[in-house]
Amino acid sequence: MHGYGPTPQQQTTSRPSPATLTTVRVILVTVTVLSCGLLGWVAMLRLAIVTRRPRDWALLVVVMVLNAGLFAFILGTPDDPDEMSDASVLLMLLWIVALLAGVITYYLYVEIRHYSSLRSLGSPAPYTASAHPAPLPYQQHPAQQQQHQQPQPQPNPYTVQTPPPTPTPAPQRLDQVRAELDELSDYLRKENREGEGR
Repeated sequence: MHGYGPTPQQQTTSRPSPATLTTVRVILVTVTVLSCGLLGWVAMLRLAIVTRRPRDWALLVVVMVLNAGLFAFILGTPDDPDEMSDASVLLMLLWIVALLAGVITYYLYVEIRHYSSLRSLGSPAPYTASAHPAPLPYQQHPAQQQQHQQPQPQPNPYTVQTPPPTPTPAPQRLDQVRAELDELSDYLRKENREGEGR
């Protein structure tokens, strides 16, 4: 049945290892923090690719718009910190903190939950004794019933087993000589009868 999608075992083998997932998460969170949230769209892009949900693609667009607005706001502020008003500084700090907290929290929560659900779906069901019940005596094959009724004798490991003697075929030459002798005796009898008849 090749056309019905991958089996759970194939899904588990295609999923990245926990060490790889942890490394990717640490890198993306570090990049988001060091860029003050300006590269938070990278984590959201990975999340949208992994989950493939429309909501995550929409949130990626929202984060990119907020990053572009923050970048434009930072470019619009004066270079000298003394010239910035307290309100603009407070607004920029709140913007950065909200962007960092929102992107990191949402990214980690949704990705961890996504891979946890894949792991629970791909794990094999625990073995239960009722999954393979033993057949009832009347359901057994006649050969199986005969095996149960007649125990096979166990060979003695201390006895040296000699190979069975191979039957030697009767020589074909002997049969041929007999046939020729029979023909010869029939011929001689026939000659004797004809001689007596004369």
